[in-house]
Amino acid sequence: MTMKVSRRGFLQVGGFAFTVAMILPRVAFAARNSLRSIRTGIQPGGKTRLVIESSARPSYSLSYPENQLVVDIANMSADSSVKPTLASGTLVSAITQTQSDDHLKIVATLRKPIAKLEKSQIMLLEPNGDNDYRLVLDFSATAAQKIAESVKSAETKAPPKKHVVIIDAGHGGKDPGCIGKGGTREKDVVLSVAKRLRTKLDEAGFKTYMTRTNDTYLKLAQRAEFAETHKGDLFISLHANANPSRSVKGFSIYTLSEKASDEEAKKLAESENAADKIGVDGFTEFEKEIRAALSSLQQHAVAEMSEEYANGCARAFRANKVEAQPGPSVRHAPFAVLRSTVPGALIELGHLSNSTEEKLLKNADHQNRLVAAIVRSIKNYNFDV
Repeated sequence: MTMKVSRRGFLQVGGFAFTVAMILPRVAFAARNSLRSIRTGIQPGGKTRLVIESSARPSYSLSYPENQLVVDIANMSADSSVKPTLASGTLVSAITQTQSDDHLKIVATLRKPIAKLEKSQIMLLEPNGDNDYRLVLDFSATAAQKIAESVKSAETKAPPKKHVVIIDAGHGGKDPGCIGKGGTREKDVVLSVAKRLRTKLDEAGFKTYMTRTNDTYLKLAQRAEFAETHKGDLFISLHANANPSRSVKGFSIYTLSEKASDEEAKKLAESENAADKIGVDGFTEFEKEIRAALSSLQQHAVAEMSEEYANGCARAFRANKVEAQPGPSVRHAPFAVLRSTVPGALIELGHLSNSTEEKLLKNADHQNRLVAAIVRSIKNYNFDV
């Protein structure tokens, strides 16, 4: 008996023809997604966050049996080695895995019922540094309970909280930062932008604090600790870049990650972290100076919120017609100044090494355009997640 596969994918066995799909199992044609981790945490406002991390972008659906939230993920197998990390004080009392054909059902047992999640309560995050794809679900008890509690305390309800934004003007004092060919110093440009940003954010109803308001030198750990002390909700560190190629220009945005996203991000982090080396008492390990001890769960939550802000900030810059540096607009590296429990990003406003952009960065109108983009990104950021 002769067998051969035709050009159209038919297997000829004697006088009979079969499609290859009729003979080989379906799973052979699609790489399976793998479960990496499951964890919960508490977000501002008492919301519960459920994070499901996977090796590939998940195809999922949600259902809401009584006192349960079920996440159905296609093309994924249960993995008993993945143990859920459950934070105290959340609505989730237990998480189990159930296999149904080629679907994995992740079942979260809830202490109180919840309403159907809206799109604004769901995020699907791309891989970032040490993290793979993450499906992030934020929820709280049903709206009916919240409405009842709101009506009960309407007369004594406190005014809405002002979100706290920490504005960090990079470098300062004996640390000028990078210097353009025309003599423009990074520390002067970013302080000017920081002051403009503070004015606009105050006008928009935010509570702002600046790590420095004059030409002062601060260590990186002091800046991070400042954000902790002032209970910041968001930390914005402003900088201006330099590149060996004077033709390179444009903004870029960075978040904290133990592993740099690329070689350029790694070198920039090393350069920015080296700012501490000019201190009279020498360079110290900033890790030992940060007083906030971050748990693994906190680190993941802060990283996710920082990435969400950074992506929104990049969109706001592009919408305001601010030119981006070639390559990814959002990158990741181990920046010392971002090591705290406060979500945040380091924004490189442009390149002083580019003569055209050096002139722009000194220009008041251009600084106002940069500020408008940052204000837009902060207004669009979901502080309550």
